[in-house]
Parts: sequence; C-alpha cells; structure tokens
Amino acid sequence: MKRLPFLIGLSCLVLFSGCDALIRKSDKIVVAECYGNYLYDTDLKDIIAESKDHYDSLARTNAFIDSWIHRQVVVHQAEKFLSPGQRDFKKQIDEYRNSLLIYTYETELMEQTLDTVVDDEEIERYYRQNPGNFQLRHTLVKAAYVVLPLIVKNCWQIRKLMASPDTLKISELDALASPYVISSHYNVDEWMRLDDLLNEVPIEIYNTESFLKQRRFVSFEKDTCTYMVRFNDYLLEESVSPIEMEYDNIRKLILMKRKKELLDQMKFDLYEKAVKEKAFTVY
Repeated sequence: MKRLPFLIGLSCLVLFSGCDALIRKSDKIVVAECYGNYLYDTDLKDIIAESKDHYDSLARTNAFIDSWIHRQVVVHQAEKFLSPGQRDFKKQIDEYRNSLLIYTYETELMEQTLDTVVDDEEIERYYRQNPGNFQLRHTLVKAAYVVLPLIVKNCWQIRKLMASPDTLKISELDALASPYVISSHYNVDEWMRLDDLLNEVPIEIYNTESFLKQRRFVSFEKDTCTYMVRFNDYLLEESVSPIEMEYDNIRKLILMKRKKELLDQMKFDLYEKAVKEKAFTVY
C-alpha cells in the first residue's frame, strides 16, 4: 500500500500536467517502467475515458498500473527461466496472424458479396429435395386444450365447443372459459410436441399411434381439474418434420451452402491467378 500515494500523484501528473520534467520518450510520457519495459500515458487513455469521475479515474489508473507491473515482473522471470527455444513463438504468432487475416478477409468478403435473400420457393425446393434432413425425433400434434377447475358450472358448454369437429368454434372458447381457465391453448393450426402437451394435460397413452388415430377429443377429470383436448392433426416420431417448423433452419442451411460455395470459388480463383502470375515455385 506504500506505493498508492505515489501512484495517485503520478496519475494526477499524467492526467493534468504538461510539465517538461516528466520522463518522455519521443512524444509520449512514461508512466511506469519495469525491467526496461515502459508504460506510456497513451496506454491509459481508454482507462481514463471510461469514467467521468476524477477519483474513479484515479482508482482505475492505479489498478491498471499495478496490474501492468505485476505482469511485467512475471514476464521478466519467464524470459530468464525459459530456454531460447521455449521463448521463440514466431511460428505460432505467424500462424495466428495468418488465421486472423484469412478470417477477417473471409468475413468482409461475406458481408460484401454474399446474397442473403432466401425466398419461399427456394426453401420449399430444399425441403422437398432433402426429406432425410428433417426427420422428427418427437411426435408432434396440432391440438387445443383447456384445463378448468371442477366447480365450473358451464363446463358442458366448453366441452361442446371443444368436441366439435368445426375447429372455428374453438375460437369462441377464450371468452367463454377465460374467467375460470387454469391453462389453455386454442391454436389448433400450430404444431407442438406431444410431450409438451402431456406436461399440461396428463393423458395416459400406451400406444401413441393407435391413440392419435382413434381419438380426436379427450375429456376427463383428475384431482381438482377438468381436462379437455381437441386433436386436429399429428405427425409420429421419425416422420418428416413439417416445413413450417423448418423454415428458419432451412434458410440457415442454404446460406451456409452459399457461403461455402463462395469461399471455395474465391480460393480457386486466387489459386488460378497465382498460377498464371507464376507467383509460387515448388522445389
């Protein structure tokens, strides 16, 4: 802690002084030195800019300087301890730099030239041509359900609407059941996992395919609730997933394919250009 007043004073000088007595190298002011390595005032600009409060800036500056000194001490010891071969990272640095250059170039190329517009026709064509890519891992259903307390007096009216094969009548349920409903879902055109439905409505199903083929409406009482479910459609596990559930996924797959093709073409063109220019020699 003895260094803190010094660091605060130093920070004040760095922040507020233009005095020529400060140590300078070129046009920069030296803030700290450790084993021949220098920390300059320019290295602190971002730290200072993060806070408008003077004392907070000093605290941040002091912490940064202290951290920098600790790091330089360890680096100095590592330089002494390791052999020249162990300290030579030129190959790794070159490889890392090359990787960063290629990644940055490819990213910029994608942003400037990749066509990101994918229309419905292309999505539908991809879906038709690749059905094996969209195999379901879970049974899906289109269903409406409602969970009510046992004490609801107009339960028979709700049951009548739910049991009706006319799915348009289900839209009337919200106004009729909403004062009492515990849980509900009325969109019979939306696919959901059967597992998710069974979490809300505890139907005992022993043979999924047989049950869904034979039952369109289910109503039962359990504990303190009345449960009703109207099934509109279903897709069994290992069927092909419906296209409406795969739109976003297909779009991503198409864009990935375009990206790969664009990068492959870029690499091929650059290689052909290098051949024509006799830019390389293999010995």
